Amino acid sequence: MDPITLYITLLLVGFLLIGTEIFLPGGILGIFGSVAWLAAAIVGWQNFPDPWNLLSAFALVLAGVVTFVVWIKYFPKSRVGKSLSLQASTKDYKAHNQVDDFPVGTTGEAVSTLRPAGIARFEGQRVDVIADGEWIETGQSVKISSTSGGHISVVKI
Repeated sequence: MDPITLYITLLLVGFLLIGTEIFLPGGILGIFGSVAWLAAAIVGWQNFPDPWNLLSAFALVLAGVVTFVVWIKYFPKSRVGKSLSLQASTKDYKAHNQVDDFPVGTTGEAVSTLRPAGIARFEGQRVDVIADGEWIETGQSVKISSTSGGHISVVKI
């Protein structure tokens, strides 16, 4: 393959992979895209005459840094970034310790199917619970069998 064609192909593939990272987050495609840009810089360094080889490598490194900075600074504020990220603040979130609210033996009803985790209602409150041993269908009567470490275990009555 012609070095210019390889250089342009690596640039485009790198750009495509880094752009795809928006829709398939996880970092792997971004890393492959960065490797493609690095490979393009190496191809440019080896095949372009002076000073174009240095200019090509510098431009690719600069483009990578600028892309990263713009991504971190502006993408979360964009329409697409807002739709892909959590907007609620968790600074006022406090975990509810419901274990102390309901003693062992309290009866209630499964609000969701417990497979084994799910939601049950005790004294009008929805509570996260874990079924002991078997799945419990929605609407079944349940009884708290044990509480430990913030977990409430229930059995079907």
